Formats: sequence, structure tokens, C-alpha cells
Amino acid sequence: MADTSQSINQLKIDRSAPAPAQGLTWVYVVGGLIVVAAILWLLFGRGGGAVAVETDIARKPPSVAAANSVLDASGYVVARRQATVSSKVTGKVLEVFVEEGMSVEKDQIVARLDDTTQQAQLAVAVAQVESSRASLAEINARLRNAGKELDRVRDLAGRGLASQASLDAAESLHDELNARLATGRENVRVAESNVELARDSLNNMTIRAPFAGMVVTKNAQPGEMISPISAGGGFTRTGICTIIDNGSLEIEVDVNEAYIQRVKGKQRVSAVLDAYPDWRIPAEVIAIIPTADRQKATVRVRIGFLERDERILRDMGVKVSFLSADPQVPQTREVQGVMVAGAAIRSDGGGDFVWLVRDGVVERRSIELGGPRDRPQVLIQSGLVAGDVVVRNAEAPLTPGLAVEIN
Repeated sequence: MADTSQSINQLKIDRSAPAPAQGLTWVYVVGGLIVVAAILWLLFGRGGGAVAVETDIARKPPSVAAANSVLDASGYVVARRQATVSSKVTGKVLEVFVEEGMSVEKDQIVARLDDTTQQAQLAVAVAQVESSRASLAEINARLRNAGKELDRVRDLAGRGLASQASLDAAESLHDELNARLATGRENVRVAESNVELARDSLNNMTIRAPFAGMVVTKNAQPGEMISPISAGGGFTRTGICTIIDNGSLEIEVDVNEAYIQRVKGKQRVSAVLDAYPDWRIPAEVIAIIPTADRQKATVRVRIGFLERDERILRDMGVKVSFLSADPQVPQTREVQGVMVAGAAIRSDGGGDFVWLVRDGVVERRSIELGGPRDRPQVLIQSGLVAGDVVVRNAEAPLTPGLAVEIN
């Protein structure tokens, strides 16, 4: 029991011992809060007041054409001369001699139709000609005999040995045979015309290329029906194939009517096919179609290629740059300046400028334009270098030194 009492007494608090300093606890708490606040400010506080912006990067122009363009547009390669080859009559296809991509010459046979009926009609027409000619020969022989008979009757009548009635009958027969001879000759001409018609119908069963070119589509196969008009629903074809003249390939673009004054006849153009973005093709304006599209507010422009190449295909997408006709514009390979989005350029009383982004803040940078500013990409001759980041759009007004956040 004594040992137990001693152990319990050892558990008592010594009231005489000095109390610990209460202020140190509060120091630790306040210090911890300050550290947490500093960390939060470092992580989130600096960007809390930043303005969200969209940016663009200044780049070197890809070519002289891109830098000297006064207007950009897009369109398609079209064939000025093309034809869907069909027949003049309805018939069944027997043979097709062309395939897609094949080159054909003028009047080359591309297909044949079933000509059994036309062959029979030609044979009948030829037989009618022979019959008409035989009838004409018979009439001609009878006319010669009637002429001799008339001469004898006239001689007898002159000597009083033949009556006037016999003479009149001989003359009537001679005149009748003369008329029948004329009719027979016309019948021969009609029969010969029928032969020509039958031959023409037979020739129509052979379909030929109207001009030299390339086959781009093959529409019919042997055994199908073909007709020059749409008949029989989807079971009757209206063409054998489509042929285009590759020498007539050109570009058609629709230019906004607000900028059509920048386009002139014979103006030089740089064309880039969507399939070959690194290949710039020299071209020029052929014609400006003198009418506008009311719905789209555009004017169609025809552009001709100055260089021909087998890589240029019909219906290819193409982008064109209408080049400046200003003789002061340099036409060298090296272009001074950079290209930026036209939306990044701003102006005030101090001139043209852009907002340049550096280290998360913006600064005003004065620039000198090298071309029209109302284009998607504008040439900046001075004030920027390749790689500079400029503001294209901002959610709030910008001031020098303002922090920004790039979206």
C-alpha cells in the first residue's frame, strides 16, 4: 500500500514550477498564416488581375507573292472546255473503249451502240434505191419506144394513112411517159436521201470524241441503255463519259465586291494548289465577269495559268494572291519585315502600333506597315522581328505594363 500511495503522489502537478510562455504559441500561429498567404499569393495572386488575350506570332513571309499581295481569295480549278459525250438516239451500249485518265484524240471512237435495227433500215433504204432505179430504167425504155411510135404515127398521119385520133393517142402516151420519167427520177433522189439518213442513223450508233482531251469520268457500261434525254429513271444513262481539254484549265474565284477594285485585267496572280502548298504557280487575270452575285455579294474572276503541268487537275482547290502592279514594290526573293494577323494592328493619333507581349505583360510597339492592313495577314516592315508575340484580341482594354494571360 505504501508503494501505491507514493506512485499516486508522483502524479500531482507541481504548482511551484514556472508557467510556460503563452506568447510563443501565437507567434507560431501567425507566422504559419503568413507563410501560407505568401505561398497562395505566389501561386495565384499574380495572375488574379491579368487580362485574358489571344495572341499571334510574327513570322517571315513565305514568299514575295505573300508579301506583295493586294488581295487573297480562294476558288477552284475548272475546265473551260469540257463535254459529256452522249449519243443522238436512245440505244443499248455494246462496247466502251475508254477509261478514266485516258487521253483521246478528236473523232476517236469512245463507244458503240447496238446497231442491228439501223443496219436493217440501211438495207431497206438501199433496196428502195435499187427498185426506184429499176423502175426509172423501165420508164425510160418505154419512153424511147413511145417516141419512136409517135414518129411513125406522125409520118403516117402526114401521108393521110393514120387518123388524128391515133396521133393524139401516141402524143398522150409519150407525154405521160415523160412525166412518169420525171417522177421516177425524183423517186430515186428520195430513195438515195433515205439511204443517207439510214447511214447517218447507223453512224450515230458509233460515239466519237468531239475534241482531243482526257477522260475524267466513265458513266456507262456495256449492256446499259443510253439516251440523250433523261428517260427511264435511273436505269437509262445520259452520257458515256466526260472529256475535258487540259489546255483549257483555269481558275475561278469569287471576290468580295467591296475589294473588286483591286483586281484588274491582265493582273499577275500567284496561285497555290491546296494539294501542293509549297508550289506557287504564276498566273494572270483573264476576265472579270461583269455581274455580281446578289446573295453572296461577290464578283467572279477568271484566272489563267501561265505554266501548264499535269499535276493541275480539274476541281482542285486553289488559293490565289493578286499581286501589286506598283513598280516600286520590290520583286526580289528576300522580303524585309514580318507577317502578323491584321486583327493585331491598331491605330490612334500616334500612328499604327501593336501590343507586344513580354514576360506576361504588354507594351506598346509602333510599327510601319508594308501593305494593306485589311487583309488576314499584313506585312510589317519595321517594329517587329520574327518570333515576337502580339495581342490579336483582348477581353478588356490594354495599357502599357498590364499583366495578361494567354488563352
